Amino acid sequence: MRAETQNIVEQIRKSLALLGQRMDLETAPHRIEEFNAMIEDPTLWDDQARAQKLMRDRQQLMDKFETYQRIEQELTDNVELIELGEMEDDAEIVSEAEKSLKALKEEAAGKELEALLDGEADGNDTYLEVHSGAGGTESCDWASMLARMYVRWAEKKGYTVELESESPGEEAGIKSATYKISGPNAYGWLKSESGVHRLVRISPYDSAARRHTSFSSVWVYPVVDDNIDIVVNPSDIRVDTYRSSGAGGQHVNTTDSAVRITHIPTGIVVTSSMKSQHQNREIAMNALKSRLYQMELDKRTAAINEAHENKGEAGWGNQIRSYVLQPYQMVKDLRTGFETSDTQGVLDGDLDGLMAATLAMGVEGKSRADAQAAD
Repeated sequence: MRAETQNIVEQIRKSLALLGQRMDLETAPHRIEEFNAMIEDPTLWDDQARAQKLMRDRQQLMDKFETYQRIEQELTDNVELIELGEMEDDAEIVSEAEKSLKALKEEAAGKELEALLDGEADGNDTYLEVHSGAGGTESCDWASMLARMYVRWAEKKGYTVELESESPGEEAGIKSATYKISGPNAYGWLKSESGVHRLVRISPYDSAARRHTSFSSVWVYPVVDDNIDIVVNPSDIRVDTYRSSGAGGQHVNTTDSAVRITHIPTGIVVTSSMKSQHQNREIAMNALKSRLYQMELDKRTAAINEAHENKGEAGWGNQIRSYVLQPYQMVKDLRTGFETSDTQGVLDGDLDGLMAATLAMGVEGKSRADAQAAD
C-alpha cells in the first residue's frame, strides 16, 4: 500500500477512534436495547415531552452507532480491495478503492467534527454579543466588522439571525450589539468565539494612514430552552426603562421602550431596544436566564472551559485571535495556532476551520497557555 494511502487509512482510524470515544462505543449497543425497551412501555406517551426527548436521544445514538459501523466496514472493505488488487497487479481495482478511501476520509472527518458538538447545550440556539473596546471610532468600526462576520457565517449555515439590541458608535460602527442566532448546534459552533479579538490594519480614519491596533470582545451564551428551568428572584433584579433612539425622523422610536435588566448578585446587565416595552422585558429576561445558565455551565465544565478562559471582560492582553491586515495578511487563533492568510474570507464568514480547531483543542483538554507554549 502506498504511503499516501496508508496515511489516509490512519486518518480514518483516528476519526473512528474519536467517534467511538464520544458515544462510548462499548456501551452503545446496551443503551440502544434499553431505549428500545422503554419505547415499548404503553404509558410512555402520557408524558409527551419525556417521550419526544427519549425518541430523539434514541435516534441520535442509533445514527451515531450505525454511522460508525458503516465507516468501519467500508474502511475494511477498501483496504482488502487494495491488498487484493496489489496481489493481482490490478491497477484499476487499487485506483477505485483509493478513490473511495479519500471520500470516506472526508466523511469521517465531518462526522468527527459533528461529534465534538455534544455538550449539554451545544444543540441550543445562542445569543452573541459584540462590544467595542477602548479606542473610540476605530474599535467601534472593528466591532461592526466582527458583527458582520458572524452574521455572514450564520447565514451561510442557514441559521436565522435576529438583532436584539444595538448601540451605534458616535461616528461609525457600533459600541455593542446583541444577536439571537437560531439553528442546529448554533451554540456548539459559536461557543469557542467568546473572548477578545484583535485587529491590526491601516486606519481608514487616520489621514496619515498609520497602522492601528483595535480590540473588541465577543460573548456567546446559549438560549435557555423549555427543558431548562432557571429561576430568577425578582428581588435580585433591577429593571430600568429608557428612551431608545433609532434611525429616521425626529420623532421615530423615541418612546421609553428600551429595557435594561441588572442582575444584582452577579452584576450581569442585559438590554433590549428593538420592540415594544412588554416584548423588550420578555427578551431581556430570557437573555438574563441564558447568561445565568452559561455561568452554571462554566462551573460544571471548568476543565474544558479552561481552554476559553478570560471570556467577555478579558483584558486586552488575553486576546484569543488576531486579524492582521497590514503589513501582511493573516488571521491566527492564539489558542490553537490555527492560521490562514485568507483574511477576506474569514471576515466574510469563513470561520469553520478556526472553530473546528478550537473544538478539537477542547477535546484534547489543552488550555490556551498549553496551546501557545506548543506553538
